[in-house]
Amino acid sequence: MPSIAASVLSRTAQPHPAHWSEITAGLGAPQASISPKYFYDQRGSELFEAITRLPEYYLTRTERALMHSHGGAIAAAVGAGRVVIEPGAGSCDKAHDLCLRLAATHFVGVDISADYLHGAIARLRAALPGLDARAVGGDITAGLRLPAGIPAERRLVFYPGSSIGNFDPPQAVALLAQMRALAGDDGALLIGIDLPKDRAVLEAAYDDAAGVTAAFNRNVLAHANRLIGSDFDLRQWRHRAFFNPVASRIEMHLQAQGRQRVRWPGGGRDFAAGECIHTENSYKHPLPAFTALLREAGFARSQSWTDARGWYAMVHARA
Repeated sequence: MPSIAASVLSRTAQPHPAHWSEITAGLGAPQASISPKYFYDQRGSELFEAITRLPEYYLTRTERALMHSHGGAIAAAVGAGRVVIEPGAGSCDKAHDLCLRLAATHFVGVDISADYLHGAIARLRAALPGLDARAVGGDITAGLRLPAGIPAERRLVFYPGSSIGNFDPPQAVALLAQMRALAGDDGALLIGIDLPKDRAVLEAAYDDAAGVTAAFNRNVLAHANRLIGSDFDLRQWRHRAFFNPVASRIEMHLQAQGRQRVRWPGGGRDFAAGECIHTENSYKHPLPAFTALLREAGFARSQSWTDARGWYAMVHARA
């Protein structure tokens, strides 16, 4: 049963019309789901930053080491004086290093967690005072309008962190095609992808011993409560993460600890004990398969760099 606090929330929260339809449609589907973009409210963004520092979460430090060891070659391939656009910019830490190395003229950070992003952009401006840095609160999958005065030439769309793995292959191609359009005919994409590796390594990265990823996963329910006025009781949901070898992806779910009714204005759903809400996929694409996705999205040429273990790749793709 929902807690008293959750019940009060369901009566007082005002549903967010821009998100209500999407979230309730996902919760009402035969396999209930919530899009992983709803992980990223202020609390979720903070929890994700904590995840990136965990010993099990190899992705961030492997990508950072790769960018350090191959940074000169990447910068030479990309070229200086770029207009850098980063969807899902978050803390902008990776953008700082890239913009510095490229002597970028402009930076546009895009993130669904607008408050968190504005703070990050303020820090970036202070660190790189010659950079014209802007913040755009929004979701690139819903289309993106850049601020006035951002040059249309020499654009580099920067998408690190292997976030493209959150999308099923047809969705990934559609998003890559949007990035191709955003970059323009003389622009490019610099994107990070997580490569297939040992199952134990993968599963530990998404189910850490300290429970930070579990808290991050459950926080999506708190965010949903605020956005749609639902009454999820976070204590009644258990984090699950496992590798699906057929699809070559990590799956994250929230599993009901007991039978319960979750309500929101205009609807609700009964969950059986053990029933799951699917919250995230993270595909681990082999490099040749990902290159094929890039070609399908309109990127004709690509170059890649990998770390010494072959765990991770940065790909520079051009029209």
